[in-house]
Formats: sequence, C-alpha cells, structure tokens
Amino acid sequence: MDEVAPVIREALLAASAAPGYPTTAGTPRLRASAKAALERRFGITGLADGAVLPVIGTKELIAWLPTLLGAGSDDLVVVPELAYPTYDVGARLAGAKVVRADSLTQLGPQTPVLIFLNSPSNPTGRVLGVDHLRKVVGWARERGVLVASDECYLGLGWDTAPVSVLHPSVCDGDHTGLLAVHSLSKTSSLAGYRAGFVAGDPAVVAELLAVRKHAGMMVPTPVQAAMVAALDDDAHAQQQRERYARRRDVLLPAMKAAGYTVDHSEAGLYLWATRGEECRATVDRLARLGILAAPGEFYGPRGAQHVRLALTATDERIDAAAERLSANHG
Repeated sequence: MDEVAPVIREALLAASAAPGYPTTAGTPRLRASAKAALERRFGITGLADGAVLPVIGTKELIAWLPTLLGAGSDDLVVVPELAYPTYDVGARLAGAKVVRADSLTQLGPQTPVLIFLNSPSNPTGRVLGVDHLRKVVGWARERGVLVASDECYLGLGWDTAPVSVLHPSVCDGDHTGLLAVHSLSKTSSLAGYRAGFVAGDPAVVAELLAVRKHAGMMVPTPVQAAMVAALDDDAHAQQQRERYARRRDVLLPAMKAAGYTVDHSEAGLYLWATRGEECRATVDRLARLGILAAPGEFYGPRGAQHVRLALTATDERIDAAAERLSANHG
C-alpha cells in the first residue's frame, strides 16, 4: 500500500487524546463529510439524516451484514459468481444459503433476503451499467429484497465511469432497500486504519446501528477524525488515483504483449488475466518471474483459468514486473 497523506495523519494525531468511548453512529462531522463526499465525488444526492454509518473497515460490515440483518437457515443470500470470498463467508456465518448469480434469471422462483453487488468488481474489474443496476433495483423492490452494493473501487474507473446504486440515474432518488458500502482503504490508503462506512436506506441503517451499539462495533474516535480529513480532501484521493493509473498503464500493455488476455478490468485495482490454462499453472509461470498473482479459482469456479494481478505494488515493483514480462514473453 502507498503512504497515508499527511493531512490524514495530522488529523489522526490531533484527535489521539480521546479517552472516552467513540460514538457508534459516528460524529456529526463525519456523517456530514461522508454525505458531502458522496455527492461531490459520485453525484449521490438526497441522503437522509441517519443514512450514513461508519464501520470498522468494509470487510467487517460485509462479513456480518447477513447476521446483523437477522438472516438464518431459511434465508437465501445472492453473491456475485466471481467475488471476493467475504460475501459468501458472511452468509455462511449467519447460517444462510448462498447462491452465486450474476443474472436475476438464474434465481428462478427463489426470493433472497439480500443481494450483494460489487461494481467495480474484485477480482475482475467489471463494471455494472446503469441499465443492469436499475433492473436489479426494480426486481428487488418488487419482492422486498435488500440490495447491498460494495462500491469500494467506485472512484477508480479507467475505461468507463462506474455508477453507485444510490445514484439518481439508478434509483430515481429513492434509497429504500438500498445500501452502498464505501471504503477508504484504496482511495486514501487507509487499509491499516479500518475506515469505511455504509450509506443508504435510513431505516436499514438505523437497524444496523441499533445492533452494532450492543455488539461494540465502534470506529475509534481518532480514526473517525482521520476519515473526516480523507473525505474532505479530494486532492490526495486524486493523487492516489493517478498512481494507480500510471501502474495500470505500465502493467496492462506488458501483460498483453507477453501473450495474456486481460478480460474486463475496465475499473478498479486489478487486471483479470488468462493464458487459457489452469490458473495455478499461470500463477506458477508468473511466480518464476517474481510476479505474485492470485489464482482465479479463489474467487469462484468461473475463475479457474484466470489470475488476478494488483496495482497496489510500488511503481518500482510494477516497472520491474513489466520488464520481466517483456524479457521472458512467450
């Protein structure tokens, strides 16, 4: 990961003398900063009072969301066919059944209690368009199903502009039955701070808050102050985006020139690559060049012939990887 911007570190330090318990709901300043950043950066308008809740990193929220919502053995949770494993793990922690599906037609007569979306996707970098998102929202609302959209890479569109499930073009300004999950780990290099938040339907957010109070799920006060600094300052986020863009501009053509096909990858932090072989063979092939890749099967059966490469390494390491690919392609 890259360094934390000075403006964020200074805010953390200034708030470090905080002996009391933090607020589970988040400080008024933090909630206001989150709402303002969502509108300024992503065009999300009309968020109601009480529609934002800080979380201890979005992985925590995703893993415990089915449990916090009271899902159980009679309930079905839908996760993307290719996805970060935490969606599946969270459903199983609640004892719920899991279905991997990218299309609503794959569900047949089944009605889930929760649908997870992830756009831009980890691992594929795939972006769900407005029409797709509108269809999911409409289908879910007709059946009283909650939609939780993991949008931690929303600000990292390269070949297309990702859109939030809370954007007016998707939900017509009505956030009922919708949650958007946002992380500062990637855009502000705050993975070590465990800093994220969820926004959307205020009634659902209120239910989450009520349970989280009793479960001790509180973001530390200094971290909340650091989040305010990160959300209020767009300059550092733009600089971080430019770092990722430079790395992509180096690694993507190097992978293609070395004989790899890169699918999707139009947004986010990853290249989803294949040589048409079993993914473990590709992992081994790249490892011999000193390049670490994640096997695609880790993200679901459909990833069996793909690997995921991340843009989170330093510029020097990305340059070195591209040089090795160039020297050893074929």
